[in-house]
Amino acid sequence: MPRFRINHITRYTYVEPVRDSANRIMLYPVKDDFQELVRHNLIISGNPSVAVFTDYFGNEVGTFTHPHPHRELVIDSSMELITKPRPAMDDSAAAEEQWKILDRLGRQFQFIDFLRLEPFAALGELEQVIRQERGSRTTPLSVASDFSAYINKNFKYQKGITTVESTPDEIWNLRSGVCQDFAHILLCMLRLVRVPGRYVSGYICPNQKGMRGEGATHAWVEAYIPGQGWVGLDPTNNCIVNDSHVRLAVGKNFSDCSPVKGTYRGTSDHTLEVTVSVQYEDGHSIKNLTEVIEPPHETVQSISRNSYRKFQEMQMQQ
Repeated sequence: MPRFRINHITRYTYVEPVRDSANRIMLYPVKDDFQELVRHNLIISGNPSVAVFTDYFGNEVGTFTHPHPHRELVIDSSMELITKPRPAMDDSAAAEEQWKILDRLGRQFQFIDFLRLEPFAALGELEQVIRQERGSRTTPLSVASDFSAYINKNFKYQKGITTVESTPDEIWNLRSGVCQDFAHILLCMLRLVRVPGRYVSGYICPNQKGMRGEGATHAWVEAYIPGQGWVGLDPTNNCIVNDSHVRLAVGKNFSDCSPVKGTYRGTSDHTLEVTVSVQYEDGHSIKNLTEVIEPPHETVQSISRNSYRKFQEMQMQQ
């Protein structure tokens, strides 16, 4: 069973002192049968008290404030955990019965959010692609896997071409983006055929296997499959998620799972630096550094330069 040490540092630097920083963090790894947390340390500038609660989707969420003047805010999350392989899936159950089960689930409260489509002007084009891709594939798992493979083949992995504000239509027209963009298109496809789909944020730790997103925050999708439960699909790497993926949070989309988001009072001139490093049991390590000049962190007093949507969200995913 793989053991990983992951260090995720978020650093805001301001040209002038700011104050009244209020933040929400989703940096707590999921703890379940497939993910065992050995330790987790969280160090934040000013040593604030962090209030932790469980949100609507079952995620562990922390909130804190840093009211005093400061020119730097650092959130340093380090964890050690063990991931466990998932059992082989049996997709032999009758396809017709599986689709009937999904139809019934679609009327249950806990799945409604994961079936709701975002506004999408190119819906007709996407439906045509779905008809072509389904072909003779019959079971929900095979259909979902084919959708993931389609995105991997037809969308170019390109950093910097999209933002956290990019809509499904923009991503569809570009046919390019990064992991969160691929995940959003896959969610649209799954929900169109009434397969519940949820967005997942976390890390990918394949240890020198050359997978996209290695050594950085990552995003993928979980599809609800009758008889299997939530099955992870990574369209960025065209694979079924197993013990090389580390989960932090789930939600309808990336906005529900942002690792850090917040507001503060002061200058809008600041930079954001995010560093993620992964260390493996064999001693190999990977480090990824991303710098953003105008990060998604809202300034209360400089609202003329920053819309609430654009600067409240922090999602540095590769």
